Amino acid sequence: MTDPTKDSAISRASLLRLCILAVLWGSGFLFVKLALRGLSPSQVVLGQLALGALVLLMTLAIRRQSLPHAGREWVYLAGMAVLANIAPYLLFSWSEQRISSGLAGALSGTTPLLTLLLARATGVGRLTPTRVVGLALGLAGVVLLAAPWHDGSRAVSLAGVGAALGAAACYAGSYVYARRLLTNRGVEPLVLAAAQLTLGAVLLGAAVPWIGRQPITLSSSVVLSVVALGVLSTGIAYVLNYHLIEDEGPTAASMTNYLTPVVAVLLGIAFVDERLTWNLIIGTAMILVGLWIAERTSDERELASHTLKLPEDVARGRERI
Repeated sequence: MTDPTKDSAISRASLLRLCILAVLWGSGFLFVKLALRGLSPSQVVLGQLALGALVLLMTLAIRRQSLPHAGREWVYLAGMAVLANIAPYLLFSWSEQRISSGLAGALSGTTPLLTLLLARATGVGRLTPTRVVGLALGLAGVVLLAAPWHDGSRAVSLAGVGAALGAAACYAGSYVYARRLLTNRGVEPLVLAAAQLTLGAVLLGAAVPWIGRQPITLSSSVVLSVVALGVLSTGIAYVLNYHLIEDEGPTAASMTNYLTPVVAVLLGIAFVDERLTWNLIIGTAMILVGLWIAERTSDERELASHTLKLPEDVARGRERI
């Protein structure tokens, strides 16, 4: 297995895998937007988790690997499923009922920046002057995306923006949670990812009869979007991410953080007629540049490395979830 701290030029195969991964994760925001035309947020997320878990369980079966046996790991994974899957997926889906898929994707780019802040607050990381500059630039990008000076038909739903940022904060919290409770347990990332998604599907499935009573309106686009979201953007994306981390290390895999928001914006414009505004372009760019600046001197860089991806030390013995 390649040293996870590897930071040399990646192979062509890994570069192709990285680009495919960015497209799969970036397209997830488009699939959510399309699926919401006939399903409630909880129904969309349940389909995503169930299908994603099915892909990973099938992968484990092919590899002849079993799920974790220790009861404590299942308890920790249940908490991780809520924090890293159920809560952020629901928040992003709810936000996309109010804002564009491109804007939601752009706001997801704040996850590594929020992770640095949370890591500092919990004593895991530290803020250097360079990081502060990066965080400030990223925050300014968020304000630009929200465009609070607009009103009327041009106004952006601040509730939708807040929900997307809440989802990013959940991801950030999940990395710190994983570092404290799930790292260095000697279990492969793919195994823990499969268990986590399975738990997420079971837990949300038990709640959907109470929180997901919206009438279902199925169409070919809705069904295909849920299938693509679960199978491609979740299940297969996790498998690709696992192999990318295994072959090149999490630093190389973290490059998806720069590509995913751009893919989300472009696909929203191309397929659901979302507007490309000047503040969307500049705001997204500010967030990505802020992330780049904040990561330049980061000795805790792994904590900001993976957007649906666990931190570097987790990736060594386990994977983004």
